[in-house]
Parts: sequence; structure tokens; C-alpha cells
Amino acid sequence: MQPTRNIRFYPGTARRGRPGAVRFPLWPLSIALLSAGYAVIHPAPATAQVAAAPQAVAISPDAIKQREQELEAIRAQQKSAAELQAKLKADIAVIGQDRSKLNAQLIDIAAQVRGVETRIGDAEARLRPLDSREQQMRGSLDSRRSEIIEVLAALQRAGRRTPPALLVRPEDALQSLRTAMLLGAVIPELRGRAERLASDLTELVTLRKTIATERDQLAADRDKLRDDQTRMAALIDERQRQQSAAEKDMDAEGARAIALSRQVDSLQGLIGKMEQDLKSAAKAAATAHLQGAPTGKPNLGALKDPARMSPAIAFASAKGLFAMPVNGRKIREFGGSDGAGGVEKGISLATRVGAQVTTPCDGWVVYAGPFRSYGQLLILNAGGGYHVLIAGMERISVNIGQFVLTGEPVATMGTRSQVASILAATASQPVLYVEFRKDGTPIDSGPWWAASEGEKVRG
Repeated sequence: MQPTRNIRFYPGTARRGRPGAVRFPLWPLSIALLSAGYAVIHPAPATAQVAAAPQAVAISPDAIKQREQELEAIRAQQKSAAELQAKLKADIAVIGQDRSKLNAQLIDIAAQVRGVETRIGDAEARLRPLDSREQQMRGSLDSRRSEIIEVLAALQRAGRRTPPALLVRPEDALQSLRTAMLLGAVIPELRGRAERLASDLTELVTLRKTIATERDQLAADRDKLRDDQTRMAALIDERQRQQSAAEKDMDAEGARAIALSRQVDSLQGLIGKMEQDLKSAAKAAATAHLQGAPTGKPNLGALKDPARMSPAIAFASAKGLFAMPVNGRKIREFGGSDGAGGVEKGISLATRVGAQVTTPCDGWVVYAGPFRSYGQLLILNAGGGYHVLIAGMERISVNIGQFVLTGEPVATMGTRSQVASILAATASQPVLYVEFRKDGTPIDSGPWWAASEGEKVRG
């Protein structure tokens, strides 16, 4: 005979064993809830489902509808891209030859890109432990397979009916467990097991919701990053087109710079060669010598002028104000071991693939191109005898002789390390190398970097 339980309803006078009392079977609901827990961690094999399904002889209406939805999504993306391109062309047409407007938009969009890159990095960092915890939860449930089977078998033997169809979602299993415990339909020796299972399922459901929310935000940020990068690329192309129009022989200058770089072995030799022998670099160096050292207290307001053609702040006076040129994690410090018996003359930052590189300060480009073991190398003359060297990018988007502003986009990272001295240790991700020099001697860049986000300067 199947065990039963009397359930008392209030208000009323019905008592156990008297007319009016309602009797419910004990086991079927318990069987369902344990079956649900088992199904969460052991869904039916896909092959069995396929074998049970009839052979399809034609595309189902649902499949056709799904394809139509995918096609509509692609059309929407194409329309959005076309609208973005049209807006970019209109914006550039409005800018025309106004250099200050172009610079202002470039700096703003570069800041937005850096901000989105930061959010993406933070989201990915939050997702890693969440994904790990979900795997741990699944492993924990999986390790209790024999216990779940044992309890299911006991409930099946005690009940008159077989368990209902297995539930496949952890939310369903959790609801079954809560309902069963609320009705007191779990015998004492099994209640502890049911509570532990309910706790684990609750955590798994919460984890899934959190992960889904994080992934949705991550996808939205990646879409925004793609749009911002498209916009920035169009603005950079316009900036370089205007620069090329002003310097007719820019391509020849670039080729000559590459040829001259092959004649020297050191960075100091490269700087000297460029500023002595190359017309555009020599002009930039001369201008830096004359205009590159403002005097007096730093005027941060001068950084807001996008039309400036000389540094707004003297390099020596800007300690504690510079933003790192790229979002990344510092992996090598100035003065540390370089892994080859020497010491580091700069810092190295591990970055995201395709990360945007911006200038930490105002300066004139005296070299832009490949050099020895540095990969793509950019050298800025910041005035006052200071030079900033940035290496390891995949693509540089400025030309020799060009004056660039603080926060202006100048290069893009690739997919792996380009600097030979770092390649062996960190080959799986791009690395940016940054070096400051004063009168030809490498110096510690540490005092120049801002301690917090609020202290960073922007053009």
C-alpha cells in the first residue's frame, strides 16, 4: 500500500483521519524533483534523441523561419554599416580642412575606444571566475551521480507510479525541490540531500543569469568598439590625406627614412641620423628646439586647444600627468632584468589584440617605421631634449615630420609581440615597449605616469 500523508487546511475543523482531511501520495513529487536534479547534470544523449526522431525528408517550417530571421539580421547589419559610412562622409565633409576640428574628433573617439577596451577587459576578467565556478558546480553535481541514482531508485520502489519525464532546465529542477520541501514530501533521511541539491541548483541558476548578463553587455561593448574603430579609421585617413597634401614628398621621405635606419645600429644613432639627414625630421627637431619647452607652471587648459602646433606643457613639468599610451598590463619595469644579462631601458605593456595606441604627450614625429629588433617603431621629439620611443605596434598611422597631440591615435597593436627581446617570453599576445630619453640617455618614465584615472591629461 502506498504511504500517504494527511494535509490540514485552515480555517476549518478537519483533523487527521476525519472527514474533510485531504490525502496526498508522498512519493511521486519526490521522484520528480530528484529526477529533475539528475536530468540537469545528465541530459539525454543527443544520439538517442536523434535515433528516436523520424528521418526528416524536407526542411521544417521552423528551420525556414530561422534562416529568414538570420537573413533579416544580416540585412539590418548591412543597413547599419551603410548608414554609418554615410554619416562618416558627412562628418568629414563638414570638417573640411579644419585641422582643429579633425584633431578634436580624433582625440575624443580615441578616448572612447580606450574606454570601451577597458570595459571589455574588465568584463572578460569578471567572466573568467564565473565560468570557472559554473564548471566547478557542474563537476560537483556530476560527482554525486551515484547518490542521485540511489535516491531515485529508492523513490521508485516506494511509489506506485514511475517518475514523470525528466526536466531539462536547472530552474525546473529547483522549483520541484522547493515545492517538495514546502509540502514536506521528502522523508527526513532524504531531506538533507534535497536541501543540498537545491542550494547547488540555486547557485547554478544564479551563475547562469549573471554570466548571461555579462555576455550581453560584452557583446554590446564589442559592437560599439567596432563602430568606433570604423569611425576612427575614417578620421585617420582624412588626417593623413590632409598631411600628405601639405607634404607632397612624404612617401619619398618615408622610404629614405627606412634606408637611413639600416645604416645605424642603435636608437641614439637612429635619432641623430633622422634629425640630421632627413628633411622633415630635421625640421621637426628644429621646431621642437625652438618651441618645445614652455616655461612656468603647467597650463592644463592649453591642452584643450586642438589647433596647437607646439607642446602645451613642458615635458619636464608634466610629471604625474601622462596616461599610458595603451590599455594593458605592465610586464617589465625600467631597470629590471631584460632576460639577456642586461637591464630594461623602458617599460613593456601586454595589451589586447588590435588595441589602440595613443600619444602620452605632444610631440613631433622624427621616425615612423620598422627598426632592427623593435618591429614598428615611433619616435617623438617632445622638446627640451626629451624623446619618447614607442615600439611593438603592427601599424603606425602618422608620418615623419607630423606634430601630434596628447591622446591622439597614432598606431594599432597586432596579434603577437613584435619586439624581439620580448618575443621569446611573451609570444602569445602583443606587447608595447615605451622608452623615455633625455639628451640621448634612457630615463625612468615612472615619475611621468598618472597615478589615477582622474589625473591623466588629454588633448
